Amino acid sequence: MIGKQIRIERIIDRNSRKTVIIPMDHGVTVGPIEGLTDMRTTVSKIVGGGANAILMHKGIVRAGHRGQGKDVGLIVHLSAGTTMSPDPNTKEIVCTVEEAIKMGADAVSIHINLGAETDNIMLRQLGQISERCMEWQMPLVAMMYTRGPKIKNEYDLANVKHAARVGAELGADIVKVVYTGTIESFAEVVEGCPVPVVIAGGQKMGSDDEILKMVDGALKAGAAGVSIGRNAFQHKTPDKMVNAICKMVHEGYSIAKAMVLLES
Repeated sequence: MIGKQIRIERIIDRNSRKTVIIPMDHGVTVGPIEGLTDMRTTVSKIVGGGANAILMHKGIVRAGHRGQGKDVGLIVHLSAGTTMSPDPNTKEIVCTVEEAIKMGADAVSIHINLGAETDNIMLRQLGQISERCMEWQMPLVAMMYTRGPKIKNEYDLANVKHAARVGAELGADIVKVVYTGTIESFAEVVEGCPVPVVIAGGQKMGSDDEILKMVDGALKAGAAGVSIGRNAFQHKTPDKMVNAICKMVHEGYSIAKAMVLLES
């Protein structure tokens, strides 16, 4: 397991044992939205803010997402689907673990929608990718959501707890789920998952305070960090937002202290 351990330390801080991941894979799902048109500029701001890792599809890596600035952990996303699909909840494998290794990835990720009509296929994909990751000693991040005809509320505690556990049971090294809204409820999610849990950032929020309150609640519940996309790269000052989140995650900054940093 030494290979996985070495790579995990490139995406999780060695001292705090927590991580700030900024996913920027949205271009496949919804197109070149605000913040993702000039990838090099956005990535440089995200890295300048102190993010531990960025997450993106293989084509953006090949196109040259860097070129300046300090190093950052790279997570290559292996699955994809678009809003134009007859079933946007279906995700297909579009990249292999071996491809990600060739591109210098420190980890790979896969998206699973439990409750979708094709969740059996996505579960099979997760199991197969997990096996390849073990073979190549590559850390696996599982984005575990509950979306589909049977799901009335994807933030429901029972659903989120179940989704997190499925990710761990099938071999993920880090599980990403939505925040359930309270410290008490999310603590149950963390307690039921034997691998590190990070929260998704979700839809663009209306205020900085909302974002930081969510981060604070997740950390107090025992989360191993965050994986926040639009609320970071679409912020008016992405570097400051990422820096504020990093200070909370790694140094225990309060919401008030992080807000001062953000507004400075």
